[in-house]
Amino acid sequence: MPVIRRSSCLILLAFLAVAVPVWPASAANAPHRACLNKAEQRAAVASHRAVPLAQAIKSLRAHGHRAEVVRAALCRRGDGLVYALTLLARNGKVTRVHVDAGNGTLIAGH
Repeated sequence: MPVIRRSSCLILLAFLAVAVPVWPASAANAPHRACLNKAEQRAAVASHRAVPLAQAIKSLRAHGHRAEVVRAALCRRGDGLVYALTLLARNGKVTRVHVDAGNGTLIAGH
């Protein structure tokens, strides 16, 4: 029976990680921190202003992050772009990390 409760808890945590926004509402409205829509994301990758998301995730794996990516956003940060990634570990821990979208390097993790 504890296995059922644990799996239910993990499902709930995964749902909450996807449902809760990565950025606070005030930051999402700021022009320097606004996230790109799908068309803008495709254009940024096509024009080589951003690496593909798969490359950003590969960079995370190279730094030892093995958690599942449950949410990804490509956002403006200053003059550049960053991937804001929400990760869900097997133990249910939610982590947020940022990857420089210009070169795919890990910036920070919380």
